[in-house]
Amino acid sequence: MAKILYLTQVLPYPLDSGAKVRQYHMLRHLARRHEVTLVSFSRPDDPPSATAHLAEICQAVYPVAMRRSAWRNVCAGVRGVLTGQPIVVTRDEIGEMKATIRRLVQQTGFEVVHADQISMAGYGQFAAQVSGAHRPKTLLDAHNAVYVLSRRMAETEPGKILRIVMQREARAFTRYEAAMCRSYDALLTVTQEDQEHLLALFAPDERDGLAGKFATVPICVDPAQVPMVTQGDGHPPTILHLGTMFWPPNISGVLWFAAEVLPRIHEQIPEARFVVIGKNPPREVESLATDPRVQVTGYVDDLLPYLEQTDVFVVPLHAGSGMRVKILDAWLWGLPVVSTPIGAEGIRVQNENNILLAESAAAFAQAILRLLRDRTLNRELRENGRAWVESHYGWQSVYERVDRVYTRLLGTGQATG
Repeated sequence: MAKILYLTQVLPYPLDSGAKVRQYHMLRHLARRHEVTLVSFSRPDDPPSATAHLAEICQAVYPVAMRRSAWRNVCAGVRGVLTGQPIVVTRDEIGEMKATIRRLVQQTGFEVVHADQISMAGYGQFAAQVSGAHRPKTLLDAHNAVYVLSRRMAETEPGKILRIVMQREARAFTRYEAAMCRSYDALLTVTQEDQEHLLALFAPDERDGLAGKFATVPICVDPAQVPMVTQGDGHPPTILHLGTMFWPPNISGVLWFAAEVLPRIHEQIPEARFVVIGKNPPREVESLATDPRVQVTGYVDDLLPYLEQTDVFVVPLHAGSGMRVKILDAWLWGLPVVSTPIGAEGIRVQNENNILLAESAAAFAQAILRLLRDRTLNRELRENGRAWVESHYGWQSVYERVDRVYTRLLGTGQATG
């Protein structure tokens, strides 16, 4: 059994985002074998019950209030330009987080610092630096290659100023992620593609030396806790998009779908509904609801009534990296999925068996129309998706790969307690 300091940028509960799903089940896995102390940023809308629930899993939980404001964003931009670091990293430099980490590492002899996502990578290195003579091993769960995401977002951004900012962030993340890959003792990615993207930052000789640090462990879910949804009757054909609506790729994906795909569907099925669920939709997304066949809900506590009326679940992304946990969720619920290839990137899929992949607006609309009209195909994708996620993405079996990483970090035999 080892003492682990686990650092996250969001409180890993409730499970309403892909990052939280990854962190939560990773915590559950590690806590079965080790003594885990969680230090996490928290937000005003985090329910108090979340910290109490996480305390049942971890040895201790220390939430640190995230501070955000327009003035902090300006200061972060200045610091980012002066230091060459990504602005989204300098934005989250909070003194209280460093103070909490310093106090804990000086009180406890942690053997591993496990930083989750690149946003916490600097804090993980800080924890190692202030640990004194007993320097812990460091593990970065990078999830994905953020420089690739930033580059893709820049390529699809229509606004000139935002495009320049995103291009600048992509260059800054290229340097920052390379530095963190060099400094950490072990690294996890959620897909093989992301591992290859990160290793591509280095010349061949250095790349070969760093490759041994990496392991690919996909984001996983808990099929035993999520039953298939029973499809309801008596509703118009319904298409569902689910995802945090302040994330730029989701915003652009929904706007593209509404402008380019939905009219093609309405030409043939005028009564079809498009439902957009997700926290903090911007004004341009909310304005889609001027069409009565489009519903923009914002954050929803209880998804079940919406899931029961869903005929097609869509992932219309054209930028992103890592894994879209929403596809795993849709499979768990037994919903048929239509996605762009980028939307399904990093996930083991079987096109035409457990998902329909389409890139152009015409192909995307056609795939949805097939599922709305062909009830046999619709049912087969529901059943096949559920069977696939049960057999390939259950955390209890897949996360055993993490034990091998810890064994290498700690020495033979220590990973299993």
